[in-house]
Amino acid sequence: MTTAPDAQPARSRWIDDWHPEDAGFWERTGARIANRNLWFSILCEHIGFSVWTMWSVLVLFMGPEYGIDAAGKFFLVAVPTLVGAVLRLPYTFAVARFGGRNWTIVSALLLLVPTTLAAFVMQPGTPYWVFIVVAAVGGLGGGNFASSMANINTFFPESRKGWALGLNAGGGNIGVPVIQLIGLLIIATAGTGAPRVLLGVYLPLIVVAAVLAATTMNNITSVRNDTGAFVESIRERQTWVMSFLYIGTFGSFIGYSFAFGLVLQNQFGRTPLQAAAVTFIGPLLGSLIRPIGGRFADRFGGGRVTFWNFIAMVLATAVVIGASAIGSLTLFTVGFVLLFVLTGLGNGSTYKMIPAIFNGQAKVAVAGGAEEGPAMLRARRISGAVIGIAGAVGALGGLFINLAFRQSFLTAQTGAPAYWSFLAFYVVCAVVTYVVYLRPVPAEATHPRLAYAGV
Repeated sequence: MTTAPDAQPARSRWIDDWHPEDAGFWERTGARIANRNLWFSILCEHIGFSVWTMWSVLVLFMGPEYGIDAAGKFFLVAVPTLVGAVLRLPYTFAVARFGGRNWTIVSALLLLVPTTLAAFVMQPGTPYWVFIVVAAVGGLGGGNFASSMANINTFFPESRKGWALGLNAGGGNIGVPVIQLIGLLIIATAGTGAPRVLLGVYLPLIVVAAVLAATTMNNITSVRNDTGAFVESIRERQTWVMSFLYIGTFGSFIGYSFAFGLVLQNQFGRTPLQAAAVTFIGPLLGSLIRPIGGRFADRFGGGRVTFWNFIAMVLATAVVIGASAIGSLTLFTVGFVLLFVLTGLGNGSTYKMIPAIFNGQAKVAVAGGAEEGPAMLRARRISGAVIGIAGAVGALGGLFINLAFRQSFLTAQTGAPAYWSFLAFYVVCAVVTYVVYLRPVPAEATHPRLAYAGV
Protein backbone atom coordinates (compact mmCIF):
# COMPACT_ATOMS: atom_id res chain seq x y z
CA MET A 1 0.00 0.00 0.00
CA THR A 2 1.31 3.44 -0.95
CA THR A 3 1.58 5.87 1.93
CA ALA A 4 0.71 9.48 1.23
CA PRO A 5 3.56 11.92 1.72
CA ASP A 6 3.55 14.41 4.53
CA ALA A 7 2.29 17.88 3.75
CA GLN A 8 4.68 20.82 3.47
CA PRO A 9 5.89 22.42 6.70
CA ALA A 10 3.05 23.49 8.97
CA ARG A 11 3.40 27.17 8.15
CA SER A 12 3.41 26.74 4.36
CA ARG A 13 0.76 28.93 2.75
CA TRP A 14 -0.13 26.34 0.09
CA ILE A 15 -0.29 22.59 0.68
CA ASP A 16 0.04 20.53 -2.51
CA ASP A 17 -0.30 17.05 -1.01
CA TRP A 18 -3.30 16.65 1.25
CA HIS A 19 -4.66 13.17 1.95
CA PRO A 20 -6.84 13.22 5.08
CA GLU A 21 -8.35 9.79 4.33
CA ASP A 22 -4.88 8.22 4.64
CA ALA A 23 -4.68 7.16 8.30
CA GLY A 24 -0.90 7.42 8.48
CA PHE A 25 -0.83 10.86 6.91
CA TRP A 26 -3.61 12.02 9.23
CA GLU A 27 -1.83 10.83 12.37
CA ARG A 28 1.59 12.19 11.36
CA THR A 29 0.68 15.68 10.25
CA GLY A 30 -2.87 16.05 8.90
CA ALA A 31 -4.74 16.25 12.21
CA ARG A 32 -2.45 18.92 13.61
CA ILE A 33 -2.76 21.17 10.54
CA ALA A 34 -6.50 20.60 10.16
CA ASN A 35 -7.25 21.38 13.80
CA ARG A 36 -5.15 24.53 13.71
CA ASN A 37 -7.04 25.77 10.65
CA LEU A 38 -10.33 24.85 12.31
CA TRP A 39 -9.75 26.94 15.44
CA PHE A 40 -8.69 30.06 13.59
CA SER A 41 -11.52 29.60 11.11
CA ILE A 42 -13.93 29.53 14.06
CA LEU A 43 -12.45 32.78 15.35
CA CYS A 44 -12.91 34.60 12.03
CA GLU A 45 -16.40 33.18 11.47
CA HIS A 46 -17.38 34.07 15.04
CA ILE A 47 -16.50 37.72 14.45
CA GLY A 48 -18.26 37.57 11.09
CA PHE A 49 -21.51 36.51 12.79
CA SER A 50 -21.09 39.31 15.33
CA VAL A 51 -20.68 41.93 12.62
CA TRP A 52 -23.60 40.47 10.64
CA THR A 53 -25.94 40.79 13.63
CA MET A 54 -24.39 44.06 14.81
CA TRP A 55 -27.50 46.05 13.90
CA SER A 56 -29.67 43.93 16.19
CA VAL A 57 -27.65 45.59 18.98
CA LEU A 58 -27.16 49.05 17.44
CA VAL A 59 -30.94 49.59 17.15
CA LEU A 60 -31.13 49.30 20.94
CA PHE A 61 -28.99 52.47 21.11
CA MET A 62 -31.34 54.32 18.74
CA GLY A 63 -33.73 56.24 20.97
CA PRO A 64 -36.53 58.68 20.01
CA GLU A 65 -33.95 61.29 19.00
CA TYR A 66 -33.14 59.15 15.93
CA GLY A 67 -36.69 59.56 14.64
CA ILE A 68 -37.07 55.94 13.51
CA ASP A 69 -40.23 54.03 14.44
CA ALA A 70 -40.58 50.31 15.15
CA ALA A 71 -41.40 49.42 11.53
CA GLY A 72 -38.33 51.32 10.34
CA LYS A 73 -36.08 49.49 12.80
CA PHE A 74 -37.40 46.07 11.80
CA PHE A 75 -36.72 46.90 8.16
CA LEU A 76 -33.27 48.17 9.09
CA VAL A 77 -32.26 44.85 10.69
CA ALA A 78 -33.81 42.92 7.78
CA VAL A 79 -31.41 44.49 5.26
CA PRO A 80 -28.14 42.86 6.46
CA THR A 81 -30.01 39.55 6.72
CA LEU A 82 -30.86 39.70 3.01
CA VAL A 83 -27.38 40.77 1.92
CA GLY A 84 -25.69 38.12 4.06
CA ALA A 85 -27.92 35.40 2.62
CA VAL A 86 -27.19 36.44 -0.97
CA LEU A 87 -23.43 36.59 -0.34
CA ARG A 88 -23.28 33.03 0.96
CA LEU A 89 -23.20 31.54 -2.55
CA PRO A 90 -20.25 33.55 -3.95
CA TYR A 91 -18.42 33.19 -0.64
CA THR A 92 -18.76 29.39 -0.93
CA PHE A 93 -16.97 29.39 -4.29
CA ALA A 94 -14.38 31.98 -3.25
CA VAL A 95 -12.53 29.36 -1.19
CA ALA A 96 -11.77 27.29 -4.28
CA ARG A 97 -11.00 30.35 -6.37
CA PHE A 98 -8.59 32.12 -4.00
CA GLY A 99 -7.66 29.52 -1.36
CA GLY A 100 -9.14 28.98 2.10
CA ARG A 101 -6.46 30.89 4.00
CA ASN A 102 -6.40 33.75 1.51
CA TRP A 103 -10.16 34.20 1.48
CA THR A 104 -10.37 33.97 5.27
CA ILE A 105 -7.94 36.91 5.47
CA VAL A 106 -9.86 38.92 2.87
CA SER A 107 -13.30 38.15 4.32
CA ALA A 108 -12.08 39.08 7.81
CA LEU A 109 -10.57 42.39 6.68
CA LEU A 110 -13.76 43.22 4.77
CA LEU A 111 -15.51 43.34 8.16
CA LEU A 112 -13.64 46.57 8.86
CA VAL A 113 -15.79 48.32 6.25
CA PRO A 114 -19.26 47.94 7.86
CA THR A 115 -17.84 48.41 11.35
CA THR A 116 -16.03 51.63 10.46
CA LEU A 117 -18.99 53.00 8.50
CA ALA A 118 -21.32 52.31 11.42
CA ALA A 119 -18.99 54.24 13.73
CA PHE A 120 -19.31 57.26 11.45
CA VAL A 121 -23.11 57.23 11.03
CA MET A 122 -24.33 56.20 14.50
CA GLN A 123 -25.66 59.57 15.65
CA PRO A 124 -29.02 61.35 15.67
CA GLY A 125 -29.73 63.31 12.51
CA THR A 126 -28.27 60.75 10.13
CA PRO A 127 -30.74 60.18 7.26
CA TYR A 128 -32.58 56.87 7.36
CA TRP A 129 -31.36 55.90 3.89
CA VAL A 130 -27.76 56.19 5.12
CA PHE A 131 -28.50 53.73 7.91
CA ILE A 132 -30.01 51.36 5.33
CA VAL A 133 -26.90 51.52 3.14
CA VAL A 134 -24.52 50.93 6.04
CA ALA A 135 -26.67 48.09 7.41
CA ALA A 136 -26.58 46.49 3.96
CA VAL A 137 -22.78 46.57 4.02
CA GLY A 138 -23.02 44.77 7.36
CA GLY A 139 -24.30 41.79 5.39
CA LEU A 140 -20.66 41.05 4.53
CA GLY A 141 -20.43 39.22 7.85
CA GLY A 142 -23.18 36.83 6.79
CA GLY A 143 -21.12 35.41 3.95
CA ASN A 144 -18.29 34.30 6.22
CA PHE A 145 -20.20 31.25 7.43
CA ALA A 146 -20.42 29.74 3.93
CA SER A 147 -16.75 30.20 3.04
CA SER A 148 -15.63 29.02 6.47
CA MET A 149 -17.69 25.82 6.24
CA ALA A 150 -16.52 25.14 2.67
CA ASN A 151 -12.89 25.62 3.73
CA ILE A 152 -12.99 23.42 6.84
CA ASN A 153 -14.86 20.71 4.92
CA THR A 154 -11.72 20.19 2.77
CA PHE A 155 -9.37 19.63 5.72
CA PHE A 156 -11.05 16.72 7.49
CA PRO A 157 -11.69 13.06 6.59
CA GLU A 158 -15.29 11.95 6.19
CA SER A 159 -15.31 10.28 9.62
CA ARG A 160 -14.48 13.57 11.36
CA LYS A 161 -16.33 16.13 9.25
CA GLY A 162 -19.52 16.08 11.29
CA TRP A 163 -17.80 17.07 14.50
CA ALA A 164 -15.48 19.60 12.81
CA LEU A 165 -18.31 21.30 10.92
CA GLY A 166 -20.47 21.26 14.05
CA LEU A 167 -17.76 23.05 16.03
CA ASN A 168 -17.23 25.51 13.20
CA ALA A 169 -20.92 26.31 12.85
CA GLY A 170 -21.59 26.48 16.59
CA GLY A 171 -18.55 28.65 17.26
CA GLY A 172 -19.71 31.03 14.56
CA ASN A 173 -23.31 31.17 15.78
CA ILE A 174 -22.14 32.11 19.27
CA GLY A 175 -20.94 35.38 17.76
CA VAL A 176 -24.60 36.48 17.96
CA PRO A 177 -25.05 36.30 21.76
CA VAL A 178 -21.49 37.54 22.35
CA ILE A 179 -22.04 40.88 20.60
CA GLN A 180 -25.40 41.15 22.38
CA LEU A 181 -23.70 40.58 25.73
CA ILE A 182 -21.09 43.22 24.94
CA GLY A 183 -23.88 45.58 23.94
CA LEU A 184 -25.63 44.88 27.26
CA LEU A 185 -22.45 45.69 29.17
CA ILE A 186 -21.98 48.96 27.30
CA ILE A 187 -25.61 50.04 27.75
CA ALA A 188 -25.40 49.20 31.48
CA THR A 189 -22.17 51.14 32.05
CA ALA A 190 -21.96 53.89 29.41
CA GLY A 191 -25.63 54.23 28.45
CA THR A 192 -27.42 54.27 25.11
CA GLY A 193 -25.42 57.26 23.95
CA ALA A 194 -22.25 55.23 23.43
CA PRO A 195 -22.78 52.92 20.42
CA ARG A 196 -19.28 53.69 19.13
CA VAL A 197 -17.80 51.89 22.13
CA LEU A 198 -19.28 48.64 20.79
CA LEU A 199 -17.77 49.28 17.36
CA GLY A 200 -14.46 50.23 18.94
CA VAL A 201 -14.32 46.83 20.62
CA TYR A 202 -14.64 44.98 17.32
CA LEU A 203 -12.29 46.99 15.12
CA PRO A 204 -9.08 45.68 16.75
CA LEU A 205 -10.55 42.17 17.06
CA ILE A 206 -11.09 42.08 13.30
CA VAL A 207 -7.49 43.06 12.66
CA VAL A 208 -6.19 40.46 15.14
CA ALA A 209 -8.32 37.72 13.52
CA ALA A 210 -7.03 38.60 10.04
CA VAL A 211 -3.41 38.60 11.22
CA LEU A 212 -3.84 35.24 12.95
CA ALA A 213 -5.43 33.78 9.81
CA ALA A 214 -2.49 35.04 7.75
CA THR A 215 0.13 33.57 10.06
CA THR A 216 -1.47 30.23 11.00
CA MET A 217 -3.81 29.02 8.23
CA ASN A 218 -3.19 27.20 4.95
CA ASN A 219 -4.57 26.86 1.41
CA ILE A 220 -5.07 23.42 -0.17
CA THR A 221 -3.97 23.34 -3.81
CA SER A 222 -6.27 20.48 -4.82
CA VAL A 223 -9.45 22.37 -3.97
CA ARG A 224 -11.27 23.39 -7.13
CA ASN A 225 -14.69 24.76 -7.94
CA ASP A 226 -17.10 21.98 -8.88
CA THR A 227 -19.59 23.94 -10.96
CA GLY A 228 -20.99 20.67 -12.32
CA ALA A 229 -22.13 19.64 -8.85
CA PHE A 230 -23.67 23.07 -8.32
CA VAL A 231 -25.65 22.91 -11.56
CA GLU A 232 -26.75 19.35 -10.84
CA SER A 233 -27.81 20.23 -7.31
CA ILE A 234 -30.02 23.07 -8.59
CA ARG A 235 -31.95 20.52 -10.65
CA GLU A 236 -32.30 18.18 -7.67
CA ARG A 237 -35.73 18.32 -5.99
CA GLN A 238 -34.28 17.52 -2.58
CA THR A 239 -32.17 20.68 -2.70
CA TRP A 240 -35.25 22.83 -2.53
CA VAL A 241 -37.07 20.69 0.02
CA MET A 242 -34.13 20.95 2.40
CA SER A 243 -33.67 24.66 1.67
CA PHE A 244 -37.33 25.18 2.57
CA LEU A 245 -36.94 23.32 5.85
CA TYR A 246 -33.74 25.25 6.65
CA ILE A 247 -35.71 28.48 6.31
CA GLY A 248 -37.79 27.19 9.21
CA THR A 249 -34.77 26.34 11.39
CA PHE A 250 -31.79 28.60 10.68
CA GLY A 251 -33.97 31.33 9.17
CA SER A 252 -35.91 31.44 12.42
CA PHE A 253 -32.70 31.46 14.49
CA ILE A 254 -31.13 34.41 12.69
CA GLY A 255 -34.43 36.27 12.24
CA TYR A 256 -35.33 36.06 15.92
CA SER A 257 -31.76 37.00 16.84
CA PHE A 258 -32.18 40.27 14.96
CA ALA A 259 -35.75 40.95 16.11
CA PHE A 260 -36.13 39.78 19.73
CA GLY A 261 -34.78 42.94 21.38
CA LEU A 262 -37.00 45.17 19.24
CA VAL A 263 -40.06 43.05 20.04
CA LEU A 264 -39.42 43.36 23.77
CA GLN A 265 -39.07 47.12 23.45
CA ASN A 266 -42.09 47.75 21.25
CA GLN A 267 -44.58 45.20 22.55
CA PHE A 268 -43.70 45.13 26.24
CA GLY A 269 -42.21 48.61 26.72
CA ARG A 270 -38.82 47.32 27.84
CA THR A 271 -35.98 49.82 28.05
CA PRO A 272 -32.87 49.13 25.93
CA LEU A 273 -31.08 47.83 29.03
CA GLN A 274 -33.98 45.58 30.02
CA ALA A 275 -34.24 44.22 26.49
CA ALA A 276 -30.51 43.64 26.16
CA ALA A 277 -30.47 41.79 29.49
CA VAL A 278 -32.44 38.87 28.00
CA THR A 279 -31.85 39.18 24.25
CA PHE A 280 -28.64 37.14 24.29
CA ILE A 281 -30.05 34.12 26.17
CA GLY A 282 -31.96 32.58 23.26
CA PRO A 283 -29.17 32.84 20.64
CA LEU A 284 -26.65 31.50 23.17
CA LEU A 285 -28.71 28.40 23.99
CA GLY A 286 -29.63 27.89 20.33
CA SER A 287 -25.96 27.97 19.34
CA LEU A 288 -24.80 25.62 22.08
CA ILE A 289 -27.48 23.03 21.38
CA ARG A 290 -26.91 22.84 17.62
CA PRO A 291 -24.47 19.88 17.85
CA ILE A 292 -27.03 18.05 20.01
CA GLY A 293 -29.51 18.23 17.15
CA GLY A 294 -26.95 16.49 14.97
CA ARG A 295 -26.34 13.83 17.61
CA PHE A 296 -30.10 13.19 17.92
CA ALA A 297 -30.31 12.91 14.12
CA ASP A 298 -27.50 10.33 14.14
CA ARG A 299 -29.32 8.25 16.72
CA PHE A 300 -33.00 8.61 15.79
CA GLY A 301 -32.90 9.78 12.14
CA GLY A 302 -32.79 13.36 10.92
CA GLY A 303 -36.26 13.27 9.38
CA ARG A 304 -37.86 12.07 12.60
CA VAL A 305 -36.00 14.60 14.77
CA THR A 306 -36.79 17.43 12.37
CA PHE A 307 -40.49 16.51 12.22
CA TRP A 308 -40.95 16.45 15.98
CA ASN A 309 -38.83 19.56 16.32
CA PHE A 310 -41.22 21.47 14.04
CA ILE A 311 -44.18 20.16 16.06
CA ALA A 312 -42.46 21.51 19.19
CA MET A 313 -41.87 24.84 17.42
CA VAL A 314 -45.61 25.02 16.70
CA LEU A 315 -46.35 24.50 20.40
CA ALA A 316 -43.70 27.04 21.49
CA THR A 317 -45.15 29.60 19.07
CA ALA A 318 -48.59 28.92 20.55
CA VAL A 319 -47.13 29.76 23.96
CA VAL A 320 -45.78 33.04 22.55
CA ILE A 321 -49.20 33.83 21.04
CA GLY A 322 -50.98 33.09 24.34
CA ALA A 323 -48.47 35.14 26.34
CA SER A 324 -48.84 38.03 23.91
CA ALA A 325 -52.63 37.93 24.24
CA ILE A 326 -52.57 38.10 28.06
CA GLY A 327 -49.58 40.45 28.24
CA SER A 328 -47.37 38.08 30.25
CA LEU A 329 -43.75 39.10 29.72
CA THR A 330 -42.41 36.12 31.69
CA LEU A 331 -44.35 33.53 29.69
CA PHE A 332 -43.55 35.36 26.45
CA THR A 333 -39.81 35.28 27.21
CA VAL A 334 -39.92 31.59 28.14
CA GLY A 335 -41.75 30.77 24.91
CA PHE A 336 -39.31 32.75 22.79
CA VAL A 337 -36.23 31.23 24.45
CA LEU A 338 -37.73 27.79 23.86
CA LEU A 339 -38.14 28.71 20.19
CA PHE A 340 -34.45 29.61 20.02
CA VAL A 341 -33.48 26.26 21.54
CA LEU A 342 -35.65 24.41 19.03
CA THR A 343 -34.19 26.34 16.10
CA GLY A 344 -30.74 25.22 17.26
CA LEU A 345 -31.82 21.59 17.45
CA GLY A 346 -33.39 21.88 14.02
CA ASN A 347 -30.26 23.44 12.54
CA GLY A 348 -28.29 20.38 13.57
CA SER A 349 -30.84 17.80 12.42
CA THR A 350 -31.56 19.37 9.02
CA TYR A 351 -27.87 19.71 8.13
CA LYS A 352 -27.38 16.06 9.07
CA MET A 353 -30.23 15.08 6.72
CA ILE A 354 -28.54 16.41 3.57
CA PRO A 355 -25.68 13.90 3.21
CA ALA A 356 -28.00 11.11 4.39
CA ILE A 357 -30.46 11.88 1.59
CA PHE A 358 -27.86 11.66 -1.15
CA ASN A 359 -26.19 8.62 0.39
CA GLY A 360 -29.63 7.02 0.29
CA GLN A 361 -29.97 7.90 -3.38
CA ALA A 362 -26.57 6.32 -4.04
CA LYS A 363 -27.57 3.08 -2.28
CA VAL A 364 -30.76 2.84 -4.33
CA ALA A 365 -28.74 3.43 -7.49
CA VAL A 366 -26.27 0.69 -6.51
CA ALA A 367 -29.15 -1.69 -5.80
CA GLY A 368 -30.37 -0.95 -9.33
CA GLY A 369 -27.05 -1.90 -10.88
CA ALA A 370 -24.96 1.28 -10.73
CA GLU A 371 -21.30 1.15 -9.72
CA GLU A 372 -20.78 1.95 -6.05
CA GLY A 373 -17.71 4.21 -6.42
CA PRO A 374 -19.22 6.76 -8.85
CA ALA A 375 -22.56 6.67 -7.02
CA MET A 376 -20.98 7.52 -3.66
CA LEU A 377 -18.76 10.18 -5.25
CA ARG A 378 -21.85 11.85 -6.69
CA ALA A 379 -23.46 11.77 -3.24
CA ARG A 380 -20.49 13.61 -1.70
CA ARG A 381 -20.32 16.17 -4.52
CA ILE A 382 -24.03 16.95 -4.54
CA SER A 383 -24.43 17.04 -0.76
CA GLY A 384 -21.58 19.55 -0.50
CA ALA A 385 -23.22 21.84 -3.05
CA VAL A 386 -26.64 21.47 -1.43
CA ILE A 387 -25.23 22.44 1.97
CA GLY A 388 -24.09 25.74 0.41
CA ILE A 389 -27.39 26.40 -1.36
CA ALA A 390 -29.52 25.48 1.67
CA GLY A 391 -27.39 27.73 3.87
CA ALA A 392 -27.99 30.68 1.56
CA VAL A 393 -31.72 30.09 1.07
CA GLY A 394 -32.27 29.30 4.73
CA ALA A 395 -30.74 32.60 5.79
CA LEU A 396 -33.47 34.36 3.81
CA GLY A 397 -35.85 33.22 6.54
CA GLY A 398 -34.33 35.92 8.72
CA LEU A 399 -35.44 38.49 6.16
CA PHE A 400 -38.98 37.12 6.06
CA ILE A 401 -39.27 37.17 9.86
CA ASN A 402 -38.19 40.79 10.19
CA LEU A 403 -40.44 41.90 7.32
CA ALA A 404 -43.33 40.07 9.00
CA PHE A 405 -42.64 41.87 12.27
CA ARG A 406 -42.36 45.19 10.43
CA GLN A 407 -45.77 44.74 8.80
CA SER A 408 -47.31 43.43 12.01
CA PHE A 409 -46.25 46.41 14.13
CA LEU A 410 -47.04 48.82 11.29
CA THR A 411 -50.64 47.66 10.97
CA ALA A 412 -51.55 46.20 14.39
CA GLN A 413 -48.97 47.80 16.75
CA THR A 414 -48.28 44.29 18.05
CA GLY A 415 -46.41 41.21 16.90
CA ALA A 416 -49.47 38.92 17.12
CA PRO A 417 -50.18 38.68 13.35
CA ALA A 418 -46.52 37.78 12.77
CA TYR A 419 -46.63 35.04 15.42
CA TRP A 420 -49.64 33.45 13.75
CA SER A 421 -47.88 33.46 10.38
CA PHE A 422 -44.83 31.78 11.95
CA LEU A 423 -47.03 29.11 13.54
CA ALA A 424 -48.70 28.37 10.19
CA PHE A 425 -45.30 28.11 8.50
CA TYR A 426 -44.00 25.62 11.07
CA VAL A 427 -47.11 23.50 10.53
CA VAL A 428 -46.35 23.45 6.80
CA CYS A 429 -42.72 22.50 7.52
CA ALA A 430 -43.85 19.61 9.72
CA VAL A 431 -46.23 18.37 7.01
CA VAL A 432 -43.54 18.60 4.32
CA THR A 433 -41.06 16.70 6.52
CA TYR A 434 -43.55 13.92 7.13
CA VAL A 435 -44.78 13.63 3.53
CA VAL A 436 -41.32 13.62 1.96
CA TYR A 437 -39.28 11.69 4.54
CA LEU A 438 -41.47 9.80 7.01
CA ARG A 439 -44.43 8.30 5.17
CA PRO A 440 -44.39 4.49 5.14
CA VAL A 441 -42.41 3.17 2.20
CA PRO A 442 -43.52 0.16 0.12
CA ALA A 443 -41.37 -2.92 0.52
CA GLU A 444 -40.20 -2.98 -3.13
CA ALA A 445 -36.43 -2.36 -3.22
CA THR A 446 -36.66 -0.25 -6.34
CA HIS A 447 -39.14 2.24 -4.93
CA PRO A 448 -37.64 5.78 -5.19
CA ARG A 449 -38.74 6.76 -1.71
CA LEU A 450 -36.31 4.26 -0.25
CA ALA A 451 -33.64 6.81 -1.12
CA TYR A 452 -34.92 9.00 1.69
CA ALA A 453 -35.82 6.34 4.25
CA GLY A 454 -34.08 6.76 7.57
CA VAL A 455 -32.53 10.16 6.89
